[in-house]
Amino acid sequence: MNKDLFAREAIAQIPKILTLLDRNPHSPTYGCFDRSFWQYKVLDFPSGMSQEFVYPLALAYYTDIDNNPFYHQSVIIDWVEAGILYAAKSSHPDGSCDDYFPYERAGGAAAFSLLACIESYTLMGLNNPEILRFFVKRADWLAHHQESGRLTNHQALIVLCLELLSRLLQDNRWDKSKQERLEQVLSWQNPEGWFQEYEGCDPGYHTLTISCLARVYELNPSNPLKDAIAKAVILASQFVHPDGSYGGEYTSRNTYNFFPHGFELVGKWMPEALNINDRFLQGLAKGLAPCYADDRIIGHHTWNYLLTWRDYIGDRPEIKPHPPGRFYLEEGGILIDRRGTTELYLALNKGGVFKLFKEGKLIASDTQFSLQLQEGNKIKNAVGHLVSNYKTIVEENEIIIKGSLGWAKQKQMNPLNLMILRIVMLSVGRFFPNLIRKILQKVLITGKKSAGFHFQRQLQWQDGYWQVIDELSAPNWDKVISGGIGVDQTSIYVVMSRTFQKGQLQPWLDLTDKIKQLSSGQVLEVRRDFIKNSPLIHTDER
Repeated sequence: MNKDLFAREAIAQIPKILTLLDRNPHSPTYGCFDRSFWQYKVLDFPSGMSQEFVYPLALAYYTDIDNNPFYHQSVIIDWVEAGILYAAKSSHPDGSCDDYFPYERAGGAAAFSLLACIESYTLMGLNNPEILRFFVKRADWLAHHQESGRLTNHQALIVLCLELLSRLLQDNRWDKSKQERLEQVLSWQNPEGWFQEYEGCDPGYHTLTISCLARVYELNPSNPLKDAIAKAVILASQFVHPDGSYGGEYTSRNTYNFFPHGFELVGKWMPEALNINDRFLQGLAKGLAPCYADDRIIGHHTWNYLLTWRDYIGDRPEIKPHPPGRFYLEEGGILIDRRGTTELYLALNKGGVFKLFKEGKLIASDTQFSLQLQEGNKIKNAVGHLVSNYKTIVEENEIIIKGSLGWAKQKQMNPLNLMILRIVMLSVGRFFPNLIRKILQKVLITGKKSAGFHFQRQLQWQDGYWQVIDELSAPNWDKVISGGIGVDQTSIYVVMSRTFQKGQLQPWLDLTDKIKQLSSGQVLEVRRDFIKNSPLIHTDER
C-alpha cells in the first residue's frame, strides 16, 4: 500500500487551513484560525477548537514528500507559535475556552486544542514561558472538569494531554487526575469492545479513542490498557467496508470518521491492526474518504493522517478478508452479516438503517422512512432512524425490526434565540455552562418523541440475495405531503456528521405519489429485492 496517500490527502488541506489563519503579525487577532471571527466578523467570539489547526501546520513542516511546499518553510514556525499564543490569549482566566457559544467552557475544544498546542510546541522546539504557563492553566482546568454526556473520545484526549504535559514539564502534579480519568475511560468500554459515545457505539469516534489510548500506552504501558486497546481494535476491524470506506449513518453518531494513527502504533505489537489501515487505504485510493474540509472540522483528520504517514510501519502482514458469518453487537445494536458476495451492516437500534455491499461495491445505503407533514403553518419531519429500543427478531435468514417513527430534531437558531442564549450566557449562564450544554444536548441530540407512524422492516435472505420488505401504517395520511427513503438522512446534531461521501450519490426513493393514494387505515408496503447492483422495487398497499 502507498502510505503517501495519507500525506497527500492531508497536505491538500493545508492551504485551506492557512486561509483560515490570520497571518498578519500586526493584527490584534494574529494567530486566530476562526475566519468567521477575525475576517468576516459575523461572530462575537473565536472558537477555541480552531486553534487545533496549529498541529497540521507543524506536521506539514516536517512531512518530506514531493510537492509539499510547506516542508521546512521557516514562516510556518512563526505561524504555529502565533496560533498557540492566540489560544492562550483567547482563553478564559481559568484556561478553558469556548466553542459554540460564549462562556461555554467546552471540554472537547479545550482538549483537542491543548493536545495540538503541546505537540506543536514540542515539534517546533519552541521556548516560551508564557505558553508553558498557559498549558499548565488549561491542564489544571481539564483535570478537574467533567462535561455532560458520555463522550469517551474527549476523556481519552484529556488523559493524553495530561500525560504529554507531565513529560514536557517533568511534573507529576496530574498523576492522580490522569489515573482517575484513564480508569473512567476503561470503565466506559462496553464488554463488546466499543466505547460509549452518547447513546451507543460509534465506530468513527471509536477510532479516535484508540488513537489517543495507543499514544498513552506507548508513553505509559499497562496490561489493563493494552487489553482494552486490543479489544477495541478487534471491534474496529469489523467496520471497514469491502470497498474500503468506514462507518456511516448506521452508527450512533452518524459519522464516517476514521482516525488511522492508532492502528500504526498498535501494529507494533498487534500486526493485524495494520490490516485495518490497509483496507482503508484501498478506499482512499478510490476517493471514498469523506470530505471534512469545512472551517471547523478540517483539522482532526489532517493531523491524524500526517501522524499515520510519519509512523507508518513498512513490514506489514497480508490483508486477510473478513470470514463469512455474522458479527452481532447485541448491546451496541449493530449487526454485520457476511454471506455469499454480500455484506450487510444493520443498525437494529436505529430502526433498521443499513448499508448493503455486493461483490465489494455499495448497492444500498438506507436511512429508513422519512415523511414531511403539514401541521398548520409548520412542516414537520417524521423519521425512522432515531436511536430507540425497537422490537427486534434476529434469526439466521430473517431479521425483523418494529417500532414507530420519531420527530426529527430540526431546531434552528434565529435572532431571538441567539439573543436569549447570549443574555443567559453573559449573566447567570456563565456560572452553569454544563447545565446549558446538557439542555442543548437534550434538545439537539438525545431522546426521541414518537410521531404516531408505525413501521415494520423485514430483511429476508433467499436464493442468494437480501429482500427488504417495509410496512408503514398511520391513523391517517392526510397531513403527509412528502415521503421516501433516503441514503444519508440524519437528524441529531453531531459536529462530524453530514459530511459528503461518494456513497451518498445514490438516488432518493420517492414514495410521495404512492402515499397520496392511501386512505385512512391503509398500510404502505415497499419491497426491494437486492439481486443485482440496483434493487427491484415494488410498492403496494393493503
